[in-house]
Amino acid sequence: MNSSPEALPMPLFFDEKRFLVNLSTGDAQTVFRDAIRATDTSLNNRFEQGEDIETLVHERAAFIDRILLHAWQRFSWDKNISLLAVGGYGRGELHPHSDIDLLILSKRKNHKPYKASIESFLTFLWDIQLHIGHSVRSLSHCVEEAKADITVATNLMESRTLAGNVELRLKMEEQTGPNNIWPADTFFRAKYDEQNERHEKHGNTEYNLEPNIKEAPGGLRDIQTIGWVAKRYFHKRSLAELANTHFLAAEEYELLRKGQAFLWRVRYGLHLIAGRPEERLLFDSQRKLAQMFGYEDTKERLAVEQFMQRYYRVVLAMREQNDMLLHYMDEVINKSHKKNTLRTINARFQIRDDYIEVVDDNVFFNHPSTLLEIFVLLGEDSSIQGVRSTTIRQIRQHRHQIDEAFRNDPVNRELFMRLFRCSGRLTTQLQRMVRYGILGKYLPEFERIIGLMQHDLFHIYPVDAHTIQLIRNIRRLGNAEEVEKFPVASHVLKNLPKPELLLIAGLYHDIAKGRGGDHSKLGAVDATDFAQRHGFSEQETELVSWLVESHLLMSSISQREDISDPDVIHKFALIVGDQIHLDHLLTLTIADMNATNPTLWNNWKGSLIRQLYFQTRDALRRGLENPINKQKWIENTRNETQALLEKEGISREQSTALWSDMDSELFLRESASVITRGVKAVLSAEDPSLPVILIEDAGMEDDSVTRIFIHTKNLTNAFPVTAAALDTLRLDILDARLYTGNENHTYDIFYVLDDQGQPFANRRDKAEKVERKLKEALIANDSSNLEVKRRTPRQLKQLTIGTSAKIDHSHDSRTTYLEVVAPDRPGLLAQLSQIFMRFNLHLHSAKIATLGERVEDVFYLTDENDQAIKDLDLCREIEQTICRELNTRNLDDEVSGATTELIQQRD
Repeated sequence: MNSSPEALPMPLFFDEKRFLVNLSTGDAQTVFRDAIRATDTSLNNRFEQGEDIETLVHERAAFIDRILLHAWQRFSWDKNISLLAVGGYGRGELHPHSDIDLLILSKRKNHKPYKASIESFLTFLWDIQLHIGHSVRSLSHCVEEAKADITVATNLMESRTLAGNVELRLKMEEQTGPNNIWPADTFFRAKYDEQNERHEKHGNTEYNLEPNIKEAPGGLRDIQTIGWVAKRYFHKRSLAELANTHFLAAEEYELLRKGQAFLWRVRYGLHLIAGRPEERLLFDSQRKLAQMFGYEDTKERLAVEQFMQRYYRVVLAMREQNDMLLHYMDEVINKSHKKNTLRTINARFQIRDDYIEVVDDNVFFNHPSTLLEIFVLLGEDSSIQGVRSTTIRQIRQHRHQIDEAFRNDPVNRELFMRLFRCSGRLTTQLQRMVRYGILGKYLPEFERIIGLMQHDLFHIYPVDAHTIQLIRNIRRLGNAEEVEKFPVASHVLKNLPKPELLLIAGLYHDIAKGRGGDHSKLGAVDATDFAQRHGFSEQETELVSWLVESHLLMSSISQREDISDPDVIHKFALIVGDQIHLDHLLTLTIADMNATNPTLWNNWKGSLIRQLYFQTRDALRRGLENPINKQKWIENTRNETQALLEKEGISREQSTALWSDMDSELFLRESASVITRGVKAVLSAEDPSLPVILIEDAGMEDDSVTRIFIHTKNLTNAFPVTAAALDTLRLDILDARLYTGNENHTYDIFYVLDDQGQPFANRRDKAEKVERKLKEALIANDSSNLEVKRRTPRQLKQLTIGTSAKIDHSHDSRTTYLEVVAPDRPGLLAQLSQIFMRFNLHLHSAKIATLGERVEDVFYLTDENDQAIKDLDLCREIEQTICRELNTRNLDDEVSGATTELIQQRD
């Protein structure tokens, strides 16, 4: 039996004569397996040497054609049955571990005459270790299945006869074709809906951290969908046959082919790395692929980030092609269903069936400003649903006209600013401008950040997508739902005289990422240039530039510094300068934090931002020349606390005896009501020599966090024991404040959330369990058993982050400021506190910030004499010990201990 004319040409590397000789003299299974193994090795070696991926993918399929033909010939068949390749294999595409999809097609429903041969054939394929997916159907069964399931119909569209009667496939093709089932318009709508559903499953974004290269937007399935729809309508076997037609221009086909080739190369590499079918670009695989493809770390960017930017740009282009071509197919296939209503906008644009289009093919050539005007019109008229596909094509063909002269044209500059003053849909237009290549052309500095990602769990979007999300967040602050969530920021935004200044600051806040150096300062330079070119006043230019340079300031101070300290507030107020700058910075900060990683935002962070905002506002109203007198503040808090206690029936003698030897920081940093509740709990305890624990929900305006107050006596290691116990209970410590008296009294206050990011004091069972476990741990007081054994998530293991520890003497002179950046691991605080104990350090407070896969913790410490640590050699030893011991532990988690300074410095 000869090969089918629909089988692929025999690959040149396969010595079929030698194979047949070996088959005639040796064990059949061994000969087949050896041939498959040798071919795998050869193709994989050629891949690693950089050979053309299309050749490799097609040659693998052609080789399997020959293997299946010879396997088929070993069994008994007649002219009423044939072997077909379907699906991706039917297209002549095979990756190392792709399923080999087969259809055994018979003329009649009765398969009994072939039952033994079919079973033996399939068993043989499994024995020679081919990964097959198979079905056995008659012609009529194929029609029934295809009618019921569009996936089956799609698979059968891409079939080839490998062996047997070719006429059977031709009959099947006719009976399952668009003249009988799934006509082109119905098929299109089903595939379009199928794609939308698939996109939704992947967050409707090309920019997932660990994308699925096959199913996610812009992936291989999007390219295949174009082919399926076009083939169904035009009755063609491949997209290549459609190139240079009204449907698919030659350059569009070439773009699709190159995009597919890149994704094929990624997929091939993924299969080799995983040793199995794998379509997900997991973090570990991203690094390995970057190395495999020859990317190298630079001072500015990691190799993996360079590779992923290429990936994101490719899938962005593929999704643009998909959107445009499917829209075109919709217009062509469903033409008879359209109303064809026209509405003229101006001399250049009209609306046809709710989609905007140019009035003739020369509009963009004759009037280049229309390349911006079209997006302004879309932003100003919410009734326009989108852009006609022919107009999208023309935008792409004429975008080269956006040059320096175009950028310097006052008309174009005004159009761009007009877009930012649109009442709605700004972010939708910015996304379109990115897809169509217009935003990057108009702002070359923005082009550099398209698809630029950071290899971590904190930044979940590439920089361009994060930037547009930030702008969306600002615009949404006026929505009722957002007003409830961010009442202060929403109120502030509503009263800003020119919101577009804030939006431009948002557009530029991360514009300089990936260049090396301080992206905030570099971005401020770009923002100044933009503002001056677009006619901003001197004051407006200064405001936008300052916002870009200072966009991290408010989140950093609120999470890392002690904002209950009037000195911290005064210093921040001096930087801000006035209410206008504070209002803009508040809104930008909240929009930025929620656009970076919304899952890491919680009410506690919002509470800190609001506290910093209101205290700074008060400082500005008081006047920067009138800072708060700290001693008066402490005295006022003491008096207010005493008054509250007396209302509770607690005498001055009782309370004074309890706090007389306490650090005055208690009255500086805590409110009178918090101190009152703590004192009351201690005085009402049955045995105050045992740990006293008070658990309650707290927050500025809402119960956004759980506060745990702990009083102990004669315990030298209360903090490490508490930290380990809380970690074991899966509670996240956000803030820790420790106050010590002269008689070995400690008043420790922890602000925590549960593992779902929620306060829990109002859940009695949970709160009682926490109180019980804490008491047990503190009473046992065993510092030798503080290791927290909890599984580290896969993503945290795969991201390489080293530890850095830095002591900074520029902060509060009374304490030493230590910042530790390390991988987020269970028991980290307990381990650090043990190190502090070995150096006889006293911990006064801790600010804990979890940023994806890493933590940035700040500790305020003193030495054994309760003084700031001045010995520089001791400081270095502390830093080195922390790095060494945490890195050693990270190695046990299969995470490299080498410090990745690049990731830490650029943030």
